[in-house]
Amino acid sequence: MRLVVANSLLDTPNPTKGREHVTLVHGFLANTLMLFYLRHRLRDAGFQTRAWGYLNMCCSIRQHAQRFACELQSLDADPGIATIHLVLHSMGSIIARAALEQFRPHKLGRLVMLAPPNRGSFAATRAMAAWGGLFKPLRELSTASDSFVNRLSMPDDVDIGIIAARYDFLVSLESTRPDVPHAHAILPCLHSSLLFRRDSADLIAMFLKQGSFGHNCQISTPQASPSALPAQAGSQMEPLSGNALSRSDGAVP
Repeated sequence: MRLVVANSLLDTPNPTKGREHVTLVHGFLANTLMLFYLRHRLRDAGFQTRAWGYLNMCCSIRQHAQRFACELQSLDADPGIATIHLVLHSMGSIIARAALEQFRPHKLGRLVMLAPPNRGSFAATRAMAAWGGLFKPLRELSTASDSFVNRLSMPDDVDIGIIAARYDFLVSLESTRPDVPHAHAILPCLHSSLLFRRDSADLIAMFLKQGSFGHNCQISTPQASPSALPAQAGSQMEPLSGNALSRSDGAVP
């Protein structure tokens, strides 16, 4: 009962027609309460917000994706919503990718992924031997070339923003990069800290409104080799000079 009440408090219905809507999705072994601060900051930035979650951490990502696809259908049919943006943390990004294979909203706007294991998680790969039998997502999120996440398609006709955590002990920086054009920013924090930092919320709101992280951004396409990326140094947000672009194929080192 407490979880039901908590989830209902995370919805912010708004009677205004034509609002830009943001659905937030949490990651593995997390819950919607972890999205509380980020949801409120995005609401303060002018967005209608909703946190979508899941309780079963043992079932396949495919099952969560089926439920989320139904959620997207409902949002797409809502006349009070003009645009559906998605803000996704960690495994939530993979759930959304799988859901978009099943249903693509006509109102789909922009995607912001926070520390997404788009090419797998080295932590999931290490934990798979001991816990993979119990937690199916660990196998699905492994860095193996034939894992679920590495066989999953990525939408290439939508604005995608990636915010990575420099001190992430679960997902490498290169694994956050999809193999489609995207904007990429790095913040000097841990994996889950992206949900609580004000500068993270500011970058998310900027991308949802403008399709860019401004000067705190690298723009990557899957056309060149990883050697074209600038060397990682210090902490970011580190602005690129002028309109400099970095191109990458996003390959895992």
